[in-house]
Amino acid sequence: MAQADRHFAEARRQMVLTQLRPNKVIDEQLIAAMAALPREQFVPKAYRGVAYMDEDVAVAPGRYLMEPMVLARLLQEAEIQSGEVALVVGSGTGYEVGVLARLCSTVIGLEADAVLTQQASQTLQALGIDNTAIVEGALKEGLAKQGPFNLILLAGAVPEIPAALLAQLADGGRLVGVIRPAGAPIGQAVLVKRSGDLFPQRVLFDAGTPLLPGFERPAGFVF
Repeated sequence: MAQADRHFAEARRQMVLTQLRPNKVIDEQLIAAMAALPREQFVPKAYRGVAYMDEDVAVAPGRYLMEPMVLARLLQEAEIQSGEVALVVGSGTGYEVGVLARLCSTVIGLEADAVLTQQASQTLQALGIDNTAIVEGALKEGLAKQGPFNLILLAGAVPEIPAALLAQLADGGRLVGVIRPAGAPIGQAVLVKRSGDLFPQRVLFDAGTPLLPGFERPAGFVF
């Protein structure tokens, strides 16, 4: 193993020991997935040295890789089953897709940025992760034609959850993400579970996750 590979392997181990386990992450399959996936491959080369820090890491203008602890706690609350199909909204460079690929049967990433879409596809392919697909499209619209989904992960904060995304959940399906109204200093991680035509929502914890672009409300008329 090259020195750089050893360095990142140790960084992954420390991420598990100092960020995940002390913060109520106990799902061993989830921990194994995050301990195995090379997070440094999903950030620009200039930022690989901070890929495992306990913060959101910038990957493009206005776009971030979710803080490891926040991602892990969201996915743990989703109680993922191995045969499920997941959608990642705002898949960015593909890291969250890569984690879910080790937990689900199929994962689709939805990304509005063409450059990030291509980058994510190339990185996942290079890592031999073949149960995923990255699709370019408007984030708030979801992918109704590919649904319904057992799990939807919002890979960034949104001011509110669009009804179009909730409608793409299968019965019993879950949506996890962070709701952060525009201008709010912090957001709230939530779990939504579909039961027929009902979508009860449970607040999980506070999170400072940056907002995803594309979810802004249209400007109203000013009189």
